[in-house]
Amino acid sequence: MARNIHIARKKRLAKKGRQSRWAPFWTVPKIYGQGRSVHPGRHTAVKRNWRRNKTKV
Repeated sequence: MARNIHIARKKRLAKKGRQSRWAPFWTVPKIYGQGRSVHPGRHTAVKRNWRRNKTKV
């Protein structure tokens, strides 16, 4: 990669980084109820890691 990243590519990479985060913690009791303990990562639509899956950016 170049030393300076174009602003458009940087914005696309920032969006991909936000998509691969966990869902907020308050989504678990909202979906399942108070007693269930589930990892918030299950509610994330796009699960990507910088090592495993590459983006076409």
